[in-house]
Amino acid sequence: MKLKYVLGIDTSCYTTSMAIISTKREIIYNGQVILNVEKGQRGLRQSNAIFKHIKNIPHITRKIGALINPKDIIAVASSSKPRPVEASYMPVFLVGEMLGRAISDFLSTPFYPTTHQEGHISTGLYSLDRALEDRFLAVHFSGGTTELLHVETTKTGYNIDLIGNTQDLHAGQFVDRIGVLMGFEFPAGPQLEQLARSGKDYAIDLPVFVKGMTIGFSGAETHTKRILEKTDRVQDVAIAVYNCLANTLHRWIVNAVMQTDLKDVLLVGGVTSSNILREKLYALFEDKPNIQLHFAEPNLAKDNAVGAALLGLKQHEGKKCYES
Repeated sequence: MKLKYVLGIDTSCYTTSMAIISTKREIIYNGQVILNVEKGQRGLRQSNAIFKHIKNIPHITRKIGALINPKDIIAVASSSKPRPVEASYMPVFLVGEMLGRAISDFLSTPFYPTTHQEGHISTGLYSLDRALEDRFLAVHFSGGTTELLHVETTKTGYNIDLIGNTQDLHAGQFVDRIGVLMGFEFPAGPQLEQLARSGKDYAIDLPVFVKGMTIGFSGAETHTKRILEKTDRVQDVAIAVYNCLANTLHRWIVNAVMQTDLKDVLLVGGVTSSNILREKLYALFEDKPNIQLHFAEPNLAKDNAVGAALLGLKQHEGKKCYES
């Protein structure tokens, strides 16, 4: 029987993503193109990001066209907004949604809108070697989102309740601001992590702010900037940033488990792709075997469209089941 496919699209603040999965849930293609940010800059304006997405799209669609026959695409799904709440909106996601709707119309296939956050959760669950219970905790830790979520799996997606967030900077903003200050290009995470590998662990301590289900990184950022004015041991500062992230997550997750009594914690988002952060979190939770940490595969933890495609397939299968 000839394979059929679902196309997923996600146009986030810093990555143009398109993915193809088969109806057997196999990843056929996972294309991610990071939007270029000029050296010394800490991000992009939405209008500039939209322009860069539009320029990136033909490079990705040509690759997809070389892999499959577009006529074998049975559904298209796009992230249409950041989170599955009514007030959630960001212009960059309109690029992916409009592209998805246009392709859907052209191919006469169904279109399924989803959200960036649900895509991360879907990809994270896909990465695991075992299924989680229908209710679990999820940490979305990235440059644009720092949230702790209560997630319930449904037939076509997820019910998500926000139970914790940051009062100021997002985790990825903290990493990028310090990295750019050190002279790295944006996004600075991979370069900062490489530098941290040569740092002396806990030679420098950064403040950690966790109050109940609220966390923050502005105090740590200010403290780090002051240290950088006085020391040339930037590698020690780099590892201190990851210790701050890990210690913050440790306290935050423990508070969430105590509040909800849920023991499975899924960690997604670009910051969680860091191997150093994963190693440190596993070490911090060694004395808490009842709490199970689950990470998305590193490349799938970053912004991608695989999750949108998976959710599109899930909705398509649910629709066919309902119609039959």
